[in-house]
Amino acid sequence: MVAPPRLHRYTYRDYVAVEMTSPTTKHEFLDGEIYAMAGGTEDHSALAAEVLGVLLLAARDKPCRAHTSDLRIYVESPGLATFPDVTVICGPLIQHGPSPVSTALNPAVLVEVTSESSEHYDTVDKLGFYKTIPTLREYVIVSHRERRITVHARDDRGGWTSRTAITGGRIDVDSIGAMLVVDEIYAKSSVAP
Repeated sequence: MVAPPRLHRYTYRDYVAVEMTSPTTKHEFLDGEIYAMAGGTEDHSALAAEVLGVLLLAARDKPCRAHTSDLRIYVESPGLATFPDVTVICGPLIQHGPSPVSTALNPAVLVEVTSESSEHYDTVDKLGFYKTIPTLREYVIVSHRERRITVHARDDRGGWTSRTAITGGRIDVDSIGAMLVVDEIYAKSSVAP
């Protein structure tokens, strides 16, 4: 019996080298693998921008700052380097030392807009990974299939709860005092009501 070929495992240093030499393509790193991130659709980009706008306004009078998907997040527990669609950092950004510039360890809020290819990953795997970030207060998932926004929130005891709003509803992002109105977020989207 012939053993299957062994897959190459990359180090985090390999990943950083790829990122430094590839200015136009973002890559994600997980479990020794490097994945090129595909570009999103127009709807994906617009939904992320709508949520960013709301969070940007809410963060304005707080010691928090909202970021686009250009900010890399490093999740220490699984060794994940990723680019969420929207990130809110409260307080000074804590830089992950071995990473390129603009790699934060301390998000307070993370937002992912799902897609056909990322839906399971965003709603199951990333949910589990993101819950290991000590500073994370809320993880917001914006659906590409239907007008639905889910907020997974850490309570004061460290437990997690989930709330969902659909067409006609609204949902709070309590950690920064923001309210996402579903019909406003999806107003110009091709996602049917």
